[in-house]
Amino acid sequence: MSHAYAAGEVAAVYRAIAERRDMRHFLPEPVDPALLGRLLWAAHQAPSVGCMQPWRFIRITDGALREQMHALIEEERIATARALGEREDEFMRLKVEGVREAGEVLVVALADGREKHIFGRRTLPEMDLASVACAIQNMWLAARAEGLGMGWVSIFDPVKLGALLSMPADARPVAVLCLGHVDVFYPKPMLELEHWAERMPIEAVLSENGWPVER
Repeated sequence: MSHAYAAGEVAAVYRAIAERRDMRHFLPEPVDPALLGRLLWAAHQAPSVGCMQPWRFIRITDGALREQMHALIEEERIATARALGEREDEFMRLKVEGVREAGEVLVVALADGREKHIFGRRTLPEMDLASVACAIQNMWLAARAEGLGMGWVSIFDPVKLGALLSMPADARPVAVLCLGHVDVFYPKPMLELEHWAERMPIEAVLSENGWPVER
């Protein structure tokens, strides 16, 4: 007995995976609240180690707060560019966020009190972050299927952003998500289009029965 979905449904899943993009360019059109609710539902269905559900979502609806967040991102963008050395100018030409333009902005954070969760984290405490990443990916794929663009911004100082949002000391922001309508989805990841990096072939990251031998 097969538990597979119908062929068209399977194709739709793979299509969403293939066409998901880290979007930076957005239209000003607002996101329907019911649609946003569906995307948050999708995120909350993510697997989490020990069922700890360490994700917390903060919806940013205050324009002044968005501007403060944009300033924090810009501060780190400049610091990142300087750290890149000879690629500084090239990096500064990239668009790395859409906080001002996106219909919705969400901050995703690791919850406080994570130390109480031992199941699956005793030797790998970073599995809380892995669980949050699964929630973000769920939302990303659902957004693409719904025709919305989403961008994951990680260029910020987590201590400063946490303080701005009055987070507990042991909570930590890990993503600023820009979500909204777009004019067009990039045909390839933007960093490939900008010749910043190329996706490696699967053969470069796959081995069998041990670490790959350098050739």
